[in-house]
Amino acid sequence: MVFTTACGNDLMERRSWAFRKNDIERYNVVKLYTRTRSCTGGRVACSASALQVCALPTFAMAAELDTEHQQMMKGSFSQTMQIDPGRARFPCSVVWSPLPVISWFIPFIGHVGICREDGVILDFAGPNFVCVDNFSFGAATRHIQIPQEKCCIPLGQSVYSGEEYYMQDETRGDLRTWDDAIRKSTQEFQHRSYNLFTCNCHSFVANNLNRLGFLSGGWNVVNLAIFILFNGHWVSKASMLRSILPFVVVFFLGVTFGGFTFLKFWFFFTSILIGWFLLGSYCFKNLIQL
Repeated sequence: MVFTTACGNDLMERRSWAFRKNDIERYNVVKLYTRTRSCTGGRVACSASALQVCALPTFAMAAELDTEHQQMMKGSFSQTMQIDPGRARFPCSVVWSPLPVISWFIPFIGHVGICREDGVILDFAGPNFVCVDNFSFGAATRHIQIPQEKCCIPLGQSVYSGEEYYMQDETRGDLRTWDDAIRKSTQEFQHRSYNLFTCNCHSFVANNLNRLGFLSGGWNVVNLAIFILFNGHWVSKASMLRSILPFVVVFFLGVTFGGFTFLKFWFFFTSILIGWFLLGSYCFKNLIQL
């Protein structure tokens, strides 16, 4: 914020100086024209160079300053793209955290959310409710930052395009930035009922990735879970322990005291849960909402 404010102040000072310089140049040309007119009895032929100076700076300087402004804002955007787990900021990323009880038995099933360009996490947490900047089941333990070149919607335009850009988007209904897609999905899921088996947090994130055109779309709850499992990065070693240790403890205690009975229960529970999402995603596609 300090960097952006400093850049804005510097830009305003330079713009003010540029237009003061413009006024001085115009004044000098008019002064020269007046003197020449008085010396020639009112007959004067303005040179092309004089007219060029008169007409000069507005558009040329505006274009130059706009270019400098975009460069400065792009530099600011590159700084905001830095991941900061301490502040729970994961710009343009998908994040994951373990679920109580369920993740103790199936460690690769958890709660997911998606982040805006400024790193704020959004997750579908309940009926008609998308949670903002308060990840529902604790701090994120895994994250995947989405590469810009693999999305159909460019990242970062909204940072340096200004409020007018958003006004145009609202009237035309186009999705032009990452945050536009997030906002559209959020508005849609704020009118949906939450159900662990038919419309859950994975549905919300898959909907966002499809809007973004990430890897050409086609996302559902199953391939999203697989994508996070094989591509997710642990936030820290403590996060990895928090995610895996409960499963190890439960599985060890279950095998120790329950033996083969526990293994049958675990296999049955895992098969039923995974089978449901496989059927709902690939066989009966109306079962699971996206």
